[in-house]
Amino acid sequence: MHDEESAPIRVNFGRPMPLFPLDETLLLPHGVLPLHIFEPRYRQMVTDVLDGAGQIAMASFEGDRWREEYHGRPPLRPAVCVAQVLREEKLPDGRFNILIQGMVRARIVEEEPADGERLYRSAMLSPVGMDEDAVDDEALSAQREKLRELLSEPPLTKFVDAGGASIGEGLCQYIEREEIPTDVIFDLVGHWMVKAAKTRYALLEEADPVVRAGVVLKELAHVRSLLLRAEMQIDPAAPKGVRWN
Repeated sequence: MHDEESAPIRVNFGRPMPLFPLDETLLLPHGVLPLHIFEPRYRQMVTDVLDGAGQIAMASFEGDRWREEYHGRPPLRPAVCVAQVLREEKLPDGRFNILIQGMVRARIVEEEPADGERLYRSAMLSPVGMDEDAVDDEALSAQREKLRELLSEPPLTKFVDAGGASIGEGLCQYIEREEIPTDVIFDLVGHWMVKAAKTRYALLEEADPVVRAGVVLKELAHVRSLLLRAEMQIDPAAPKGVRWN
């Protein structure tokens, strides 16, 4: 799990933002994502953003047309995650390895027309869910406690990262830190533990943090139920490698 110190959010929504579309939602706000950049259009994009604010909008394709039109301009879903490049490594052949962190939710307002010099897509965006005064803090606080309970007990504690550490226990350490806002906690949990593509996009496009928290809790409760049912079908006395049907 990555623990980058977040810089203050500064996104200029008054100018077009480069778009990096993928087949599904891989990044939510506050999550981090490593990317290997090898296509010429995205190598140009990274070069351009590193000369500026270092920000790109992670988008996703709408439907399956991208499979046939990948090198064209297949339709995009409206919700995007504006990301900041935290680290970059330019390789001798022009490829890049970058690490990005999600910053804010946004929606595509209007895509910029194709440009003979610019190989990548870009669009004007509008922010989503930036009205902090509209947040129901009491409801979020109750959801935070439910999240703590879910993540602190098996079977969700058995989810581990690449280093073998419990993801749930690691996230509980964030929950204990009162200075971290609850909506940030739920974004981190969604990024690390919610894998269903449809649900991840729902978390990205939803402006209300209370609704997002409910989606995360429902998904984790569902996963917990599935894991418990699976454990009930395992006979601890069975020989290793044997499964009962």
